[in-house]
Amino acid sequence: MRQPKQLSVTDLSLIAMFVAFMSIGANITAWAPFLQIGGVPITLQTFFCFLSGALLGGRRGAIAMVVYVLIGLTGMPVFAGLKGGLSTLLSPTFGFILSFIFTAYITGKVIEYKQQPTMKRFIAASIIGLLFNYLIGTNYMYLSFAYFMDANQSITYVDAWLIMLAYLPIDLLTIFVAAMIAPRIYLIIHQSARMRLDTSA
Repeated sequence: MRQPKQLSVTDLSLIAMFVAFMSIGANITAWAPFLQIGGVPITLQTFFCFLSGALLGGRRGAIAMVVYVLIGLTGMPVFAGLKGGLSTLLSPTFGFILSFIFTAYITGKVIEYKQQPTMKRFIAASIIGLLFNYLIGTNYMYLSFAYFMDANQSITYVDAWLIMLAYLPIDLLTIFVAAMIAPRIYLIIHQSARMRLDTSA
């Protein structure tokens, strides 16, 4: 059985960097409080989640998201609205936080499928990643309202998806921008990795 490759110091540094990016991106409204829809803050989490998978690969990108989620669950205020702790598990939006792990992994794997991914592959990966983000997040939101909230706060399954329609244009724009800039950064990261391998050989 093939053993997973050990994480290098560079890998750990990149993972830590994206954990920091996610924490900052989640709370962008701390500096721009007007970035809200219906009282829900707009964040850059989707943007950085996609970049983590696209640039670090499925495995390292998912690890970065796992670390981010675990840090938040321990109580550190790294989730949107400077929230954290186990109580966030009951939040209707926690499903989107949880989905970042799968979104980063799937996004990275789609890009890794080709040794030299094209712009079209980056765009396709971002759309597939966003699909997983919405599937997991919206279903979790519906279940949260159905089982964790007061009866008068419950919503129908259709309502849950209608709520997400308000965010779809922004999320599509976000992942499109990320898909535009990712290939250049991807090339730099992978060229640097090859140079290190050549030097150590």
